[in-house]
Amino acid sequence: MSEGVESGISQNSIAALSYVTLIPALVFLAIAPYNRSAYVRFHAWQSIVLSVVVFFVNYVVGKGLSAIPNVTPLVLISVQGVFALAFFLIWLWCVISALNGKRFELPGIGAWAEKQANR
Repeated sequence: MSEGVESGISQNSIAALSYVTLIPALVFLAIAPYNRSAYVRFHAWQSIVLSVVVFFVNYVVGKGLSAIPNVTPLVLISVQGVFALAFFLIWLWCVISALNGKRFELPGIGAWAEKQANR
């Protein structure tokens, strides 16, 4: 992390903020000086892809389980709760890594985000 951002907020904080929702990630990719930092771009792209993956997995699990006959709402909620907890822990790890100035690459997502950040 050798590049400087021309604001009062550190690159680490900006990178961590990109994980809050899709909106800050998209803003940081679009607005200077944040879009000049490969570090911020990496975390913004990884956040966007992670959000899409979470949405897709939640949709597939919800639809898949509800299509199975005799699946009770308790089972559906329990399985979705396990996935939600897993994704929350992944998200938290990404936020903490960004705050500590590290590029934690998620499998399958991180390498792509790294390519996008260095374009």
